[in-house]
Amino acid sequence: MVAEHGGWQTFGEKTIYDSRWVRLGLVDVEAPNGERWDYHVVHLGRIAVALIVDDQDRALMLWRYRFVTEQWGYELLGGLVDAGEDAAVTAAREAEEESGWRPVGEPERLVSFEPLPGQVTAPIDVFLWRGAERIGEPTDTEEAGRVEWVPLSRVPALVVRQELLGSGTLVALLYYLASHGAAAG
Repeated sequence: MVAEHGGWQTFGEKTIYDSRWVRLGLVDVEAPNGERWDYHVVHLGRIAVALIVDDQDRALMLWRYRFVTEQWGYELLGGLVDAGEDAAVTAAREAEEESGWRPVGEPERLVSFEPLPGQVTAPIDVFLWRGAERIGEPTDTEEAGRVEWVPLSRVPALVVRQELLGSGTLVALLYYLASHGAAAG
């Protein structure tokens, strides 16, 4: 990477803290200007997100509270990918556990991205399904919220009101609207 203008060089990483949810490291780096120091990097696990859109152009979401940011809002369904588990399988499993709806059909990989590449590794994979079947009540009581089919035409207004929580939800919905030509109202 150093050969390119603006490239950084790394000389190793030391782990400061490690758990299932987060790892904090100090990376020995040299910036493009020649300065060298230990750079804090946060590593989060891979997240898989399910975007389930029905034949009425509605997305299945949870209305919930996030205490870290002290916000109420809508989130798509998803969660941490378990070791050895395929991300699409995770997205489908989490959707079922969190909503009581099972995605049907083959998933389409919609988009993968890193939301904060300057200091955080947090890979997010979003999968699209074109329908789901109701199988019962949600079983994941930690992820409690009001399960709703939200019209995609409401997405722009929800963005303005900051009622779409997290980059996984925001990027997935905006990408879907931009790439699939869904009516945005």
